[in-house]
Amino acid sequence: MMDEREEDDEEEAWLQLRPVEPLPSQCCGSGCSPCVFDLYDRDLARWEAARASKDRSLLRGKESQSCPSKLSPETFLAFCISAMEKLTEDTYRVQFALPGNSRLGLWPGQHLILRGIVDGLEIQRAYTPISPANAEGYFEVLIKHGELLMLAAGTGLAPMVPILHSITDNADDETFVTLVGCFKTFEGIYLKTFLEEQARFWNIRTFFVLSQESSPEQLPWSYREKTRFGRLAQDLVEELVGSCRRKPFALVCGSAEFTKDMASCLLCAGLAEDSYFLF
Repeated sequence: MMDEREEDDEEEAWLQLRPVEPLPSQCCGSGCSPCVFDLYDRDLARWEAARASKDRSLLRGKESQSCPSKLSPETFLAFCISAMEKLTEDTYRVQFALPGNSRLGLWPGQHLILRGIVDGLEIQRAYTPISPANAEGYFEVLIKHGELLMLAAGTGLAPMVPILHSITDNADDETFVTLVGCFKTFEGIYLKTFLEEQARFWNIRTFFVLSQESSPEQLPWSYREKTRFGRLAQDLVEELVGSCRRKPFALVCGSAEFTKDMASCLLCAGLAEDSYFLF
């Protein structure tokens, strides 16, 4: 009897060490490598091998050395909120402290998943840090609700992608987004398929500004009404801000010249300096 009980206890101990399969909401769909499900499959295989050989030391993985802040794609880490600034009625800039003068270690456009307990429920969301990549001792994220105006030029579209994913992957997130992509030509528009899929959501609308084209007849029908030619300038920015259901919080990413111009246009359109963020 004692042997059977010990075997049951041993089996229960191994089951408690089994990796937990991620929830669908923990995958942002951005094609991350490794994905949270890739990490789960790896850890599950490691657990099965350790269990078969009854050697728990096999569960120990090599410590990630990819970034000085010890941020890991494999586990959640606890960070303290060091500052919180209310930007609009429902938008906050939240600053988290990093140990010492360490850096977050993410590339521009990469995101992280924040997890916390709200009203007794575990909530997880993907956020793109808005702090500089070389920021030491802290990182910041934008906790947004309400309405966002995204102005992106060329590869400036990159940091907007995970933010869009975090909104459309969550059925309870009713943030309304207006995305304006500025490119040279129609053929040069990045991620067309992704943007077309996003535009099917009730709360996402997309516009395009093409600087080296001038004929709408050359565009597919689905793009003609939402494409302008030339450069994104004051009149169109004012039109976009005015078409929002409420005064938006703007995110701007592109060349240094583009971000400078957009900051000026947004100010003239009635947004305060704390109502937009320049990547």
